[in-house]
Amino acid sequence: MRWGMVINLAKCMRCHGCVAACRIEHFLPLHITWVKLIAYEVDEKGAVDVSTYPVRCNQCSDAPCVHACPTEASHQRDDGIVLIDADKCIGCRYCQNACPYGARYFVPSTTKGYFPGKGLSPYEKVAYQKHTVGTVGKCTFCTDRLSKGEQPACVQTCPANALTFGDLDDANSAVSKLIASRNAQPLKPDAGTKPNVYYIS
Repeated sequence: MRWGMVINLAKCMRCHGCVAACRIEHFLPLHITWVKLIAYEVDEKGAVDVSTYPVRCNQCSDAPCVHACPTEASHQRDDGIVLIDADKCIGCRYCQNACPYGARYFVPSTTKGYFPGKGLSPYEKVAYQKHTVGTVGKCTFCTDRLSKGEQPACVQTCPANALTFGDLDDANSAVSKLIASRNAQPLKPDAGTKPNVYYIS
């Protein structure tokens, strides 16, 4: 069992539904986004077009963040998912610097709220209880949902069905078939991290 994801760039509508779903599912504090959309302009024959890459932790098979962590707070499960143990994290941010995808986020000590001057909302109070100040966090492929047989929040929410999730070790799974049939490619393959998130267009 090795969890992975295929993202269909042609289907992505830039609706930010995956970003919102992740934020709500994990009570993310202000300025912390585990899923982000990176937009860039493409100039083809004089016509400018905007393309978008939804990016999150790539759950790399050879994860540099795990190698860089001095306390083993960053670790990898048998199913390939890379997690962070907040009780072991000392906030050195070595893992953040090691990640070639910019997918890790530090929880600062300043608890700024979404609504300036109004204090923290009930949602934000839960967020700062769930995310330890001075530690690093990132996408977990929604392990709590997986344990209940559910899909990650971003996958379930996507209205365009641009995200496909499943077992990369199962040749008959939807993700494996997409990778094989659509020439799916990971981001920054030259980094040598062996990502488990792939893209098709």
